[in-house]
Amino acid sequence: MFAAERRQLILEMVRANGAVSLRELARVVQTSEVTVRRDVRALEAEGLLDRRHGGAVLPGGFTRESGFPQKSHLATAEKTAIADLAAGLVEEGEAIVVGAGTTTQELARRLARVPGLTVVTNSLLVAQALAHANRVEVVMTGGTLRGSNYALVGSGAEQSLQGLRVSRAFLSGSGLTAERGLSTSNMLSASVDRALVQAAAEVVVLADHTKLGTDTMFQTVPTDLITRLVTDGPPGHDDRAVTELQALADQGVQIAVAGSSASGGGGGDPVPAGRQPRRDVPLPGPRRGQPIPGTGPQLRSATALGDQPQPERARVADLRRR
Repeated sequence: MFAAERRQLILEMVRANGAVSLRELARVVQTSEVTVRRDVRALEAEGLLDRRHGGAVLPGGFTRESGFPQKSHLATAEKTAIADLAAGLVEEGEAIVVGAGTTTQELARRLARVPGLTVVTNSLLVAQALAHANRVEVVMTGGTLRGSNYALVGSGAEQSLQGLRVSRAFLSGSGLTAERGLSTSNMLSASVDRALVQAAAEVVVLADHTKLGTDTMFQTVPTDLITRLVTDGPPGHDDRAVTELQALADQGVQIAVAGSSASGGGGGDPVPAGRQPRRDVPLPGPRRGQPIPGTGPQLRSATALGDQPQPERARVADLRRR
């Protein structure tokens, strides 16, 4: 198939579905994901579509948001690896908040085995994932149901979070940059996420590499409030994601990099909490103040690059070269 034919077919698929993953595009046009990525970049340069979340979506700038059916099929291997690693942060008997999103839904599936856990959430999907976990207590916010992502939003959701205090908040979003932090495309969702952050002593952002460097309309968590980021390793050609990771680390965000299907980290089976994560790559940038106790042994605090042992420096340099 010639390039022009591939790109026309890609454009037709995106127009028909609203959002399509690179993996699905490569399967349909019968070529590699590298070739499809190049085609998508060319179409984006012409303003015919936008690259988002490991795939392509209709152009819409800051205001467009994909619905749950589209999001659930994008970057699935990366979300699984991120959820595996993030679950290791949660300890028995803890109280946490979990926001709405497809990545946090994956995390919730892995939290079902943590005894004595209390999860506060505004997400019907998170609650559903934990519904049959007899050792986990689920507390749902009030609010109005937003059908596109199955989340409760509005003043009812925000008011129900007042006076709440938990150890950690696990949040995802539509984009993450060092300049603005975590952001989303919907004003109501952003407002509830901010209320979730106010209830937590520590904020953990779950974001695959395709969200790094992407900025959307409404800020949810400024960078200085993000304690740590759990992400997957960006591919070597994705300079934007690597640069953004470095910038976030320089601002004191602790970075934990999960495995992916390409490196043996895929799979959809729940992982019991406390399992040793596949990879933990601290990047430079000391956090303001000391690390919060009780965050589990799996993640080490970010330290200044100059203070790192030689092997750690080598791994940081390797990540930046990739």
